[in-house]
Amino acid sequence: MGDVAGRAEGRASRSAGVAHRVPDLGAMELLLAVARLGSLGRAAQELGVTQPAASSRIRSMERQLGLALVDRSPRGSRLTDAGVLVTDWARRVVEAAEAFDVGAQALRTRRDSRLRVAASMTIAEYLLPGWLLALRALRPETAVSLLAGNSTTVAERVLADEADLGFVEGTGVPSGLDSVVVAKDRLIVVTAPGHPWARRRKPVGAEELAATPLILREEGSGTRQVLDTALGGLARPLIELSSTTAVKASAVGGAGPAVLSELAVGEELSTRRLVCVPLAGVRLDRELRAVWPVGHRPVGPARELLGLTRG
Repeated sequence: MGDVAGRAEGRASRSAGVAHRVPDLGAMELLLAVARLGSLGRAAQELGVTQPAASSRIRSMERQLGLALVDRSPRGSRLTDAGVLVTDWARRVVEAAEAFDVGAQALRTRRDSRLRVAASMTIAEYLLPGWLLALRALRPETAVSLLAGNSTTVAERVLADEADLGFVEGTGVPSGLDSVVVAKDRLIVVTAPGHPWARRRKPVGAEELAATPLILREEGSGTRQVLDTALGGLARPLIELSSTTAVKASAVGGAGPAVLSELAVGEELSTRRLVCVPLAGVRLDRELRAVWPVGHRPVGPARELLGLTRG
């Protein structure tokens, strides 16, 4: 075991020594310009640096390598024999670096050409459209695909690398994911104006709400999780539906009371198609979060979208 550690340490030491002796790309590009133009002054001008700075950089490169590379005279600058060899090696390094940069740029371009987003229903329907419009203004070339589902499904898609960024609503952060809060929300109880709860003066208590069959989202949804956790359990659903829009439509139609995000029912409350029922003894506040796999902070369009949500 000690021999293995020693060999690894030796390799690391040799690598560090090599890196210390290899000039940086800027110095190599300057040397190539001197070789091509035959003048340190013209090379400095081409690269946009002062002649004293260029001269200092060549001297530093010579000290680093322990070799004289350039003979300077009033008639110009000429490479030494060692300088000719070093210039040939430098040309290969610079060309490889340029190829590396082109390849990396191609990968970034391919990555940035698309953005896969997974979002829970409330966020997908009432917050994401505005965020995506703002992103389109910044990145019109990026094609966005959106998967809307419940928070459990969103977490699964993000962990399976089927989405670059996810948005969930619920009681906590799913295992394996990092997150940041992007919005605050509150669940409220709503009914159609003709329902008895719409006319009652006494608020509905937590026990009564827990015991009442409600129009609910399916298990796995953030709304259902928050409500179930806050009340310590729920009665068997009156109706169980897989979208916020469907729950809202059922409540408007008079099927029974529902618990929905304030974000989802603003228009219906203002037009009196739904009535907000006062609650007592329970708060249904929640946080809406962006999520991504632990250790893989969003990059490219995903990072920009995340910035827009927080702005």
